[in-house]
Amino acid sequence: MEGWDPNTKSTLTQIPLLTTKAGPRDGAAWTQRLKEEYRALIAYTQMNKSNDNDWFRISAANPEGTRWTGKCWYVHNLLKYEFDLQFDIPVTYPATAPELELPELDGKTQKMYRGGKICLTVHFKPLWAKNCPRFGIAHALCLGLAPWLAAEIPILVDSDMIKHKDDATTSNES
Repeated sequence: MEGWDPNTKSTLTQIPLLTTKAGPRDGAAWTQRLKEEYRALIAYTQMNKSNDNDWFRISAANPEGTRWTGKCWYVHNLLKYEFDLQFDIPVTYPATAPELELPELDGKTQKMYRGGKICLTVHFKPLWAKNCPRFGIAHALCLGLAPWLAAEIPILVDSDMIKHKDDATTSNES
C-alpha cells in the first residue's frame, strides 16, 4: 500500500481479507469462500453508507454464486449516472479476478473490452495477483471499478458520450 492515498488505505484496511482459496468447482470450500465474500461485501457496503459514499448494489444472480448482477453509480456535476453491473466468477477464481461489465457503456471508451468489460489489466490485475486469495469481490469493486468510474465517467460525460437520464428524457420529448 506504499504510495497510496490515505483514503484508499483506510478504506482497504476496513474490508475484511479472505482466507479460503476456493473457486466455483471446489464444493464445500467454495461455499465457505462465498460466506467470506458476503462478509466482506457487507462490511464494505456498511462502511460506504456510514461515510455517505454508497455507490453500488450487487447480489448473486444464481444459487451457486457464480453470476453477479446489480447497479453502480457515479455522481458528476451533482448528477447521478447509474449503470447495470454484471460479472461472472471465473472457474480459476480466486487466482483470476472477475471481469466487471457495464454493458451499456460498451463501445464508448477505449478502456473497455467487447461486451462492456472494463479494462483493469495494467493497474488492477497485478495487484489482484499479488494479493490472491485474500482479495475478493469487494476488493475488485473498491480497487478496480471505483477508480475506473472516477477516471472514465467525467470524460464520457464531458465528451457527450453518455447523457444523464433526465437530459435523455428531455431530448426524446422534444
